[in-house]
Amino acid sequence: MAEGGTASRRAAAELLYTVVEKRRTLDDAVSNVDTYSELEGADRGFARAMASAALRDLGRINLALQPLLDRPLEAASPPIRSLLQIGAAQIWLLGTPVHAAVGETVEAAKQWPMARRGSGFLNAVLRKLPDVKTSFDDLPPDAIWPDWFRHALLAQFDKDTVERLAEAQRAVPAVHLTSKGGDGSALAARVDGTWLTGPSIALSSADIPSVPGYAEGEWWVQDAAAALPASLLQVSGGDTVVDLCAAPGGKTLQLASTGANVFAVDRSKTRLKRVEENLARTGLSQAVSLVASKGEEWTPPTPVDAVLVDAPCSALGTLRRHPEGPWIKRPNEIAGYPDIQKRLLTAGLDMLKPGGDLVYCVCSPLAQEGIDVLASVLSNGGVSRRAIEASEVPGFEACITEQGDLVTLPGTTFAHDAFYVGRLQKHA
Repeated sequence: MAEGGTASRRAAAELLYTVVEKRRTLDDAVSNVDTYSELEGADRGFARAMASAALRDLGRINLALQPLLDRPLEAASPPIRSLLQIGAAQIWLLGTPVHAAVGETVEAAKQWPMARRGSGFLNAVLRKLPDVKTSFDDLPPDAIWPDWFRHALLAQFDKDTVERLAEAQRAVPAVHLTSKGGDGSALAARVDGTWLTGPSIALSSADIPSVPGYAEGEWWVQDAAAALPASLLQVSGGDTVVDLCAAPGGKTLQLASTGANVFAVDRSKTRLKRVEENLARTGLSQAVSLVASKGEEWTPPTPVDAVLVDAPCSALGTLRRHPEGPWIKRPNEIAGYPDIQKRLLTAGLDMLKPGGDLVYCVCSPLAQEGIDVLASVLSNGGVSRRAIEASEVPGFEACITEQGDLVTLPGTTFAHDAFYVGRLQKHA
């Protein structure tokens, strides 16, 4: 096995190759790329940092590389293209000394059979990168994405909002926690974190098991925006609530911590196992019934007080932590989500008592997965929108739309994911 910096560069390029060419998530690639698994300590951390940096700025990297080539970047072999992108991430984004970035990345090509024949070409291009860093820096923030996604956002939001979404993706995100007690202000000092709002805390450490309160179940990892939908149901002890598509379980834990009785429904038994583990750690197992079923095929024993529909979606609102999203998804795939989202939303409404509330959410800012889905159900009658009030979402007041829904775009005082959240009430 290659040693030291060379091994890290090869592993980083193989991670990037696996993500972009095989359309796998970075987390999946990390679990399946052997050259990465063989690394230890700082080498492993550096490999992931290079791959993550490249993915966060991939569109801009590709645009800035193109003038250095005598043919389209897409015409280069995928392994060489990945090494070029990893080299660019080192020099343009991570501040790696040029001699190390060039020398070790070229050596990585020589030791990767799929890339060996292109090592001379790679060397020639990488040596030019310091001279064009200004050109890279001058590219607009929203050039980080493939054209289809950038155009989709610009069709829905103004240029400033789209650029703020891009800048949010380019920053390495903090870990957010949700306090079991519902108020994160006291827990923040105990975990050496920063209280954001409500139950949410930003953590300075990413070593989750070592953070105080982990073993005792005092908190769980959950983005601050992801904590909003469950809180908007306003359930309490004695209420019965259904959480459709419950895994990985953060919203189920929130609902259970209010004293409500919860049906946590998810089609994946494997993913429900993770929910079960988190319930055991937090001491909330007794409040939750786990149901392995498709949400649109299951019904509760009797109508319930509230329903949360956290529908399957493109997850294109979580690009701060998953910047590969637009590169591994295709527009035609995203076009398939609204059908299942509408079916789940309709099924959830059928479970409600008259007068009960349903909160619908997706971790995507795209209208076709959010407001358009809600509007289609509203047009069927029998329900009304229950507008979200500013007092219910401290810190996110500016994210309330004219219709009374919530789209958690950047602009608050702290970084968070981009969710759509809408609330319906069933007619009596």
